[in-house]
Amino acid sequence: MPPEKVEVFKSLEGWASREVLPLLKPVDQCWQPHDFVPDSALPTDEFTDRVAQLRERTAELPDEYFVVLVGDMITEDALPTYQTMLNTLDGVRDETGASQCPWAMWTRAWTAEENRHGDLLRTYLYLSGRVDMLMIERTVQYLIGAGMDPGTENNPYLGFVYTSFQERATFVSHGNTARLAKEGGDPVLARICGTIAADERRHENAYARIVEKLLEVDPTSAMVAIADMMRKKITMPAHLMYDGQDPKLFEHFSAVAQRLGVYTADDYADILEFLVGRWRLEKLEGLTAEGRRAQDFVCGLAPRIRRLQERAEERARMMGPHGARFSWIFNKEIKL
Repeated sequence: MPPEKVEVFKSLEGWASREVLPLLKPVDQCWQPHDFVPDSALPTDEFTDRVAQLRERTAELPDEYFVVLVGDMITEDALPTYQTMLNTLDGVRDETGASQCPWAMWTRAWTAEENRHGDLLRTYLYLSGRVDMLMIERTVQYLIGAGMDPGTENNPYLGFVYTSFQERATFVSHGNTARLAKEGGDPVLARICGTIAADERRHENAYARIVEKLLEVDPTSAMVAIADMMRKKITMPAHLMYDGQDPKLFEHFSAVAQRLGVYTADDYADILEFLVGRWRLEKLEGLTAEGRRAQDFVCGLAPRIRRLQERAEERARMMGPHGARFSWIFNKEIKL
């Protein structure tokens, strides 16, 4: 990235300390996974009773629900990849591993807050007895080993557009798994997913606030970055998911999530429309010709995405029903 663009982020360090870091919560005010699962320090009989109650609650949840919950958990568990990705970005990376630069402080503390999500979902899934933990653990190891390439090119303009979109997507996904858990009769799991969703919403607010500031101080570069990421399409962080058996695992997981309404193509378009509105892109002024072209592209994109999705759904209907087996739920077949 050109030195003058790196300097933009250097000049915003004071702003980030005032406007971004306060969106983090002090550790002693954060929930922890221990708050939601049976306490292993309880007497054996009482602990066993609590686990039995958990299993009773999850017994009626359908297998297809566990496919999407496991997929969400695996996505959360690949957190080392996401911290690595943030630390590829010029001007904001953690240069020492313990830098006191506010961008680096945010990345470490964000990672620490996110770390609770996978830990909690993993523990709940383990205690439920409904899933094959060995295959889940293998999938996590494969995914972290594979990494990800979101197309951010070491560029924080692109990187923060990506994280703004992605945190909104995880907020939507966890919110929908919360709704389905409640409908399926597990209020504790509903509260877990809802609590994680609230974290994602707060993190989304931080990243969207950064892009908002970039649009203020460097509107054309920020607008072009938004268009760049949308042309590439926002790649989901677990797109290289693999369990050692199904080379199309992410595609199959995504199809189940789409069918259950956990995360859909409509959600993708909704998120784009939400961010266009939040960032007031249609009214953005002070752009160069390149910036105006980017503005026109982004502001007109959501309807095009919806039309393409309608055609894709029509093609899928013509193909008829089909399914896939998921190792995470003992190779049971699930309708896609």
